[in-house]
Amino acid sequence: MKTVEWKTTEPEQTKDIARLTARYVQPGDVITLEGDLGAGKTTFTKGFAEGLGIQRVVSSPTFTIIKEYRDGALPLYHMDVYRVEDEAEDLGLDEYFEGEGVCLVEWAHLIDEQLPKDRLEIVIKRLGDDERKLTFSPKGSRYENLCKEISKHDDTCD
Repeated sequence: MKTVEWKTTEPEQTKDIARLTARYVQPGDVITLEGDLGAGKTTFTKGFAEGLGIQRVVSSPTFTIIKEYRDGALPLYHMDVYRVEDEAEDLGLDEYFEGEGVCLVEWAHLIDEQLPKDRLEIVIKRLGDDERKLTFSPKGSRYENLCKEISKHDDTCD
């Protein structure tokens, strides 16, 4: 499978896609989020957390690097590695990547060498004020299957 793409016209649609994605994740899944500042990475994460049943308010962990949310169907580890200065810096991320939860990693290209080879890469591109294009690129058979399941719901943004 190559990629799956959606276009959204409002933030709620981005959250809908994230909620849908959350229905198909399992422990140990790693999802990377790339996009310019304000593209919608945290909006996606908020919808994803809602999809897991997390009740806490989700905000960007820009200054803490990792925020853990454990009150949903699976633990969510929300990472923002924008401020990580050295890719070789040992943050113990592999413990999260191999843990019982799901990792969402913003600005993941900054720690590419530390990421698992198999993962779901999501790029969010701003097309207009509220318009976005979300591109899901699966790396590995687990994520190819996840994308196949998600793509069955092509009415998500209609």
